[in-house]
Amino acid sequence: MIRLHVTHDLAAGAELTLDEAQSRYLGAVMRAKPGDELRVFNGRDGEWRAIVGAVGKRAVVLQIIDPARPQAAGPDLDLLIALVKRGPLETIVEKAAELGVRRIRPVITERTNADHTRVDRLRAIATEASEQTGRLDVPQVLEPVKLETLIGGWEPGRRLLFCDEAGDAKPVLAAVTERGPWAVLVGPEGGFSPRERELLRSLSYAVAATLGPRILRADTAAISALTLWQAAAGDWNP
Repeated sequence: MIRLHVTHDLAAGAELTLDEAQSRYLGAVMRAKPGDELRVFNGRDGEWRAIVGAVGKRAVVLQIIDPARPQAAGPDLDLLIALVKRGPLETIVEKAAELGVRRIRPVITERTNADHTRVDRLRAIATEASEQTGRLDVPQVLEPVKLETLIGGWEPGRRLLFCDEAGDAKPVLAAVTERGPWAVLVGPEGGFSPRERELLRSLSYAVAATLGPRILRADTAAISALTLWQAAAGDWNP
């Protein structure tokens, strides 16, 4: 069953015209025909059953039929990931969306080994992953921000789990002992600088955690940290 994320309001009897990219996907790639059924969601109104009403050269029109699933909230979890090269970063965004992350924010650290990224492409990857995994929303992907700026505007009440391979950090499953809003911070391939590590360890809302005895690539570390958090405090552990 094809699922599409749309921005339109969803209600029984509504008609909506898909944008050019989605119309091309349905018409040219999936060969959709009038009467074909699919599912649509917008992150607000749940998932709805829809049928293809018309397939034109430039646009596809959908007819909204009835609700299929009510809107449900996923875990209140942010992923903060130091900018890395394009391939690993795109993998991280895709897997973070699959793992239920609410928001993804690239971070610039002292040892960041990339200085820019295409946020529009990352958003498209997050959307496609959400469509394929059955989520009822799409994680936000925000513009890169410096680590100091991020900490300076920290959201009150949100705990921070930062993956620290030095010192006396606890394993993630031992470090995450309470529920509520969390963020997971994964550093660059070279790790956090001593100054950054000292700053993070000084924060009252932060807890350091290790991902085990082996040195992991940034994409492996991000996926592992999110998986362990889900097992400890996410919707894998109701």
